[in-house]
Amino acid sequence: MLAIFILVCNFVASFHHRIMIVVNRVAELNAALANCPKEGVGFVPTMGALHRGHRSLVERARKENDTVVVSVFVNPTQFNDKNDLKNYPRTPEADCAVLEAAGADIVFMPSVEDIYPEPDTREFDFGLVDKVMEGATRPGHFNGVAQVVSRLFDLVKPARAYFGEKDFQQIAVIKAMVKQLAIDIEIVECAIVRGEDGLALSSRNELLTKEHRAAAPHIYATIKQCAEKMATMSPAELTQWVVATIDSNPLLKTIYFEAVDATTMQKVERWEDSERIQGCCAVQAGEIRLIDNIRIK
Repeated sequence: MLAIFILVCNFVASFHHRIMIVVNRVAELNAALANCPKEGVGFVPTMGALHRGHRSLVERARKENDTVVVSVFVNPTQFNDKNDLKNYPRTPEADCAVLEAAGADIVFMPSVEDIYPEPDTREFDFGLVDKVMEGATRPGHFNGVAQVVSRLFDLVKPARAYFGEKDFQQIAVIKAMVKQLAIDIEIVECAIVRGEDGLALSSRNELLTKEHRAAAPHIYATIKQCAEKMATMSPAELTQWVVATIDSNPLLKTIYFEAVDATTMQKVERWEDSERIQGCCAVQAGEIRLIDNIRIK
């Protein structure tokens, strides 16, 4: 009787154990998704070099979908700095280990030729959403993001896609793209995952020198005071205070800080101008550019 019980338990355990598959070609992806109804597919697009932040997106997708697809693709069209593209960390074996532990079903690791069989010449118009902050300081970046994400959505055809709020402006751009192209998909925003010292987890953190890594938590230590400071400061005064406070660390240099409407990404002149206001910043830490944001209102 005991032997039968153990046999049944082993069968149930093996039945529930998911086997993750890794595919590189579009035809392989199509075959893997052939029997997966669209309404049960959740998708997490990444550029690899995965950390706990990415893992949290996959784990959320796992809870909410029958099939979880994760793409790992360093997209050349969103890099305006060729050195940045060349230096971007690539860790495919470690990425697969993270994704298997997080519960991914299908990992799509395509080549540039698979994503762009022909050069993608599409030019998107998102009004002012992509013209400020990251858009102003990284020309062409968000157009490249829209190119690759729309292509991946077309290939995977998910019901839901998961994005981290660390790239807050990117989410606004993707929502605008989905609306513009009339794509039937739910964009799920997921909270920023931070290290114990408050630094937002990012693949770029691995590229920081020891000194700049030690200085980087000063960014969050500054912006997390924004909600409290708004009681006594105007948006313009808060911006000045944040820049001066971050730059008081000689290893950090603020590229921008803006208090913006969370939908339009336009800077607010008064706190009453918007129902939801986000404080967004980019900071140069040596050779590495770090971004972060926090809800102010």
